[in-house]
Amino acid sequence: MDYYELLGIKKGASDAEIKAAYRKQALQWHPDRNKNAGAAERFKEINKAYEVLADPQKREMYNQYGKDAFERGGFNRASGAQQQQQGPFSYTYSTSGGQNPFEGMDFGGFSDPFDIFEQFFGFNNRGGRTRKQRDVYQMELSFEEAVHGVSKDTVIKGRSHTIKIPAGVDDGMRIRFEDFDVVVRVRPDKRYRREGQDLYVEEVLSFPQAVLGGEIAIETLDGPVKLRVRPGTESGAAVRLRGHGVVHPQGSQKGDLYVIYKIKVPERLSHKARQLLEDLKKELK
Repeated sequence: MDYYELLGIKKGASDAEIKAAYRKQALQWHPDRNKNAGAAERFKEINKAYEVLADPQKREMYNQYGKDAFERGGFNRASGAQQQQQGPFSYTYSTSGGQNPFEGMDFGGFSDPFDIFEQFFGFNNRGGRTRKQRDVYQMELSFEEAVHGVSKDTVIKGRSHTIKIPAGVDDGMRIRFEDFDVVVRVRPDKRYRREGQDLYVEEVLSFPQAVLGGEIAIETLDGPVKLRVRPGTESGAAVRLRGHGVVHPQGSQKGDLYVIYKIKVPERLSHKARQLLEDLKKELK
């Protein structure tokens, strides 16, 4: 299957769109959640698609040559080294000698790559491995606290803790702390709808604004932004504001804000307004 089709995106998708699409597909097809036959194979294909499309050079090669450019390699048979991919996190290990494949490796402060994967996607991918059970606590956040980050003081087992939640966390994310984990639950926002790091907001236009166009102010996470409405805007039309979405919890890159226009049709009209619309109707004919 085509990599773009696997992730459900178009060929010209942005980096943020690729990440959001990967996250959605990974959650849907991960074998720990999806027990249907073929889910594990589909999950591998999704990871392979992300690995290629998220890298500008690999993506360019794929656009020119297709899958054939990536079918060879993957295993270094001389050394027994294998490379695995968990979405944006890759790691290499050797199977020789029957030793722990993750021993002696640096995963940026995490004990193994599965911990990283678990933090971002909210579920476990331990592949049947066992380890000491960790306590898991749930923390409820408002939309504002989730997108901007927050510190909360709490007491766990008689000890005081300051829980620092990074900006950009999403509902269901599991964050690893000293000797316990926190699962984040984010309350929905009345104005914004969130999908990954992207936000969607509806903006109501009056009938004259839609017909004649003009300038409006859109409230974003970073403050108001002026937006020009094109004359003849239809209900349902969308405008993307790049970089005005939610920041990624482990980086500085932000998603996008999509403004979706809705046209407000007046329920009651004055005699003068009705006459003007009648004249407009005749003029348009």
